[in-house]
Amino acid sequence: MKLYSVNTGYFKLDGGAMFGVVPKSIWNKLNPADENNLCSWALRCLLIEDGDKLVLVDNGIGDKQDAKFFGHYYLHGDDTLDRSLAKHGFTKDDITDVVLSHLHFDHCGGSIIKDGGKLVPAFKHATYWSNERHWKWATQPNDREKASFLKENILPIEESGQLKFIPANEGHQLFDFMKIRFVNGHTDAMMLPQIDYNGKTIVFMADLLPAAAHIPIPYVMAYDMFPLTTLNEKKSFLSEAAQQDYILFFEHDPNIECCNLQMTEKGVRQKDNFKLEEI
Repeated sequence: MKLYSVNTGYFKLDGGAMFGVVPKSIWNKLNPADENNLCSWALRCLLIEDGDKLVLVDNGIGDKQDAKFFGHYYLHGDDTLDRSLAKHGFTKDDITDVVLSHLHFDHCGGSIIKDGGKLVPAFKHATYWSNERHWKWATQPNDREKASFLKENILPIEESGQLKFIPANEGHQLFDFMKIRFVNGHTDAMMLPQIDYNGKTIVFMADLLPAAAHIPIPYVMAYDMFPLTTLNEKKSFLSEAAQQDYILFFEHDPNIECCNLQMTEKGVRQKDNFKLEEI
């Protein structure tokens, strides 16, 4: 088995929204904001090669939206999904499976492309994996969250016939090397792939922990639908991860790809930071 970090670029989000109740005087030291209070965040995906399987976890924001949409998020950097796949010797046609942690636009926007005016799957040979509970949540969205669930990113997946659901059961074994954890604070039934790799456990953190800066328990995004649920999920997961020496893979941290954890007087904190290729 081989693992690859797949960078699809960077975007900007409001620092206050990303850190919730944490004061700017504190979070600005962790990820400094620009003059508009915006911080840069990565759009980092995970690629897993195992035998005849080539599994992509999430796929970034995509490029099919209009200039007005992208004007809100200030995409920057030289990385794209295609370039990063090519760097590892692959194309989108090689992907066999796409695991979607959840259906917010910055996680699934690359699922669908425009081809001759039609919306079609970007990964034409792949099975797209979600779960029925989250799919219903995303396609019948609440008023607060619906701006993050874009129909053009979601509905064409189902229409293509390439969508499959897994049961929203904790620890569901999707592949021999991957089981799925479920959390519900950020959005309902978000999936966190957990990978067995060379005797180590790697957890794709999605938006439970967008970045290493979110490891302290109270550091919960204002974007989360159920902040207290997130807080309790973080507390439980971080304790387990520290005790079991899990490796955390961060989707949005602009600088840190992975870290492990340690117990300190202040609670669970990051221990060593490293790149995926160093594992």
